[in-house]
Amino acid sequence: MKLYMHPASTTSRPVVQFIAAENIPCALQVVDLFSGEHVREPYAALNPNKLVPMLEDGDFRLTESSTILKYLADTVNSPAYPKDLKQRARVNEAMDWFNANLYRDYGYALIYPQVFPGHKRRSDEAQTATVDWGKEKCTAWLQVLNDHMLGDRKYLCGDAITIADYFGYAILQVGELIRCDFAPYPNVVRWMDTMRKQPTTPAVYEAIKGFAEQIKTQPFIAV
Repeated sequence: MKLYMHPASTTSRPVVQFIAAENIPCALQVVDLFSGEHVREPYAALNPNKLVPMLEDGDFRLTESSTILKYLADTVNSPAYPKDLKQRARVNEAMDWFNANLYRDYGYALIYPQVFPGHKRRSDEAQTATVDWGKEKCTAWLQVLNDHMLGDRKYLCGDAITIADYFGYAILQVGELIRCDFAPYPNVVRWMDTMRKQPTTPAVYEAIKGFAEQIKTQPFIAV
C-alpha cells in the first residue's frame, strides 16, 4: 500500500498517525502542496480531486481521509474501529460530526482564510464576514464537543482510542496555527492533552508545529 500525503495536511496527519500507531506496512509518498504538485500531472490524473491524502492499494484507490482510516482499520482488524454495530456507529457519528460540522466552520471559515492566501476572500468585507462567522459558529461547536461528545470520557467514544480520536484531533489541533485558546472548554483541553501524549504524535505533528512557529508573530482572530 502507498499513501500520498503531505505532513502539513490536516487530513493527512490522522492517517499517517494511525499507520504509525498500528505499524501498518504502507509507503508514504509526499505530494508537495506548496509547489502545486497536487494540481499537476501525474498526481492530478490519479486523484481528480487534486487533494491529499490518497491511499493506493494495488489498483484500488481511496481519496477521503475518513474513509481511508476506516479501510485501514478493517484491513488490520484494529480495535480502534469496533466491530460492534452500535460502537462502530458512534465512531462514524463522531467522524461525520467533525467533518461536516466543526471542520466546515473551523477550518474553512476561521483558520484557512487567515493562514493560506488561496483561501482568503476577495474583499476585506467578505474576509471579515467569513472569519467572524467562523468564530461565532466554532464557539458553539466547541461547546457541544466539550459538554456532549466528550463529557467525562477519556476519548470521544469511551475509554479506548478510536480512529475518531485520530481524525478529530488532527482537525482541532490545526487551530494552534492561529493560537486558539481552548481553556473555556476543559474537557477539550484534557482530551487534546491525552492525544498529544500518544507516542506517535510528536513525529507526525512536527511539520505543522514548525509552520506554526513560522507564523507566530502574525495577528489572527481566534477562539
